[in-house]
Amino acid sequence: MKVPRRKLSLSALLYRRLFSTSIPRRDIRFVTELPDRKQPSYHREFGFGFQDDQSKSPGLTLTETRDHDILSLKWSAPPKNILLVKKLNDPAATESLLEFTEYARQLGFSSTFSNYPNRHVYTNYPNISFILEPSEAIALHESLPFPIYSTISQSGRSSLAQKVDLTATFGGDGTILRASSLFATTSDVPPILSFSMGTLGFLGEWKFPEFKHAFREVYMSGAEPTFHPYLQSNLGSPLARKDASSMPLDSQWDLVQGKIMGHTRNTRVLLRNRLKVGLYNTDSSSPTAPPTLDSETYALNEIVLHRGAAPHLAHISISVLGRHLTHAIADGLIISTPTGSTAYSLSSGGSIIHPLVPSMLLTPICPRSLSFRPLVLPGNMPISLRLGKGNRGRELDMSVDGVRRKSGVGVGMEIRVVGEEVGLRGGEAQGWMGGVPCLVRSGGEGGESWVGGLNGLLKFNLQFGEEAG
Repeated sequence: MKVPRRKLSLSALLYRRLFSTSIPRRDIRFVTELPDRKQPSYHREFGFGFQDDQSKSPGLTLTETRDHDILSLKWSAPPKNILLVKKLNDPAATESLLEFTEYARQLGFSSTFSNYPNRHVYTNYPNISFILEPSEAIALHESLPFPIYSTISQSGRSSLAQKVDLTATFGGDGTILRASSLFATTSDVPPILSFSMGTLGFLGEWKFPEFKHAFREVYMSGAEPTFHPYLQSNLGSPLARKDASSMPLDSQWDLVQGKIMGHTRNTRVLLRNRLKVGLYNTDSSSPTAPPTLDSETYALNEIVLHRGAAPHLAHISISVLGRHLTHAIADGLIISTPTGSTAYSLSSGGSIIHPLVPSMLLTPICPRSLSFRPLVLPGNMPISLRLGKGNRGRELDMSVDGVRRKSGVGVGMEIRVVGEEVGLRGGEAQGWMGGVPCLVRSGGEGGESWVGGLNGLLKFNLQFGEEAG
């Protein structure tokens, strides 16, 4: 009788020793084995050059363009640890992810990728490591001819913030949100390179057929050419490949022959504002309860408070700057970022806000009062939400970027929301910090892709019988 093959868990795969003598190493390793990411520094651009950064740790640098809206990314060392996030249960996204890994790290001896016409040698992008989510690592590790890295479980996300240099997404807007949620507890988010493969793709910048150009542009952004005669003349040799790991980090760009673009051609970055949200206990009748019920987290899209399956309208008391604003009676309430203004809030009648406007949007869901209109508030203005005394249900559903909290928000709890601070901190020495760095196309004005998305994807103000241009 044939015994079915037992499916191993990720932890079992990580601890299992492989004694195979074949060249491909189809195994999964701990993400903690990777070197720490280099902390990014941000500073302004003066003329056509960059202000020298005094940071001892090499990493990436974001430099403000002359438009003062979009930043420029400059690596001081090549990115090494790349997190790959794909659309779930989508064969096309899976195939694209595998093709992307072949381009970035092709070993030259595996037949796994023989069906793909685009083949590049490993020395094009040396010393790159790929990180996958646990479920994807289990599903794909046998299809890759080199080791991949992952956390043991979904709860081990905190280590990603210390290891990931760059994130690449293969899917739609929901995939970008999921990638951002992996860093929901840190203020230092690695840049996100997004390939639009979803239903709408309003946040996605590139189509997947453009992945070679997009990745090359990001990898070499601002790289300064240096000269190592031996390595330049022996790029394909095993010795050059071996020497790459011991070279100074800023010299490893020399191995990417023909890819140097110069410090004036940098990838453009849009820092998308997030909301910081916390759930607190304010019930004086239970003084033993902890004051903070949930650790503070960040939302790229929105925070939603909804009546859920309860048949009665929700009663929500809203305070701004500690002062009572209004008492909302509605199906629920949405607090969204400018990025989230084109999502659930837009469907509920909210305004569209440009992502560079530091603000938050308060939108009611099916309010009882016709005079309750959406409000646009400054991003640094704290908002507090509580269940009103007239609420018939004992709790409301709460979700952050589409992820529902396991237990609802009940009486005696308070939701506190404020916009994340994005901008210069501590003067020019520390530079730009905060937000989610989303990589956008080079060339054109800062709002060009946003305007194109409104017209081409959302069909903004499209008249009857008129086709979108």
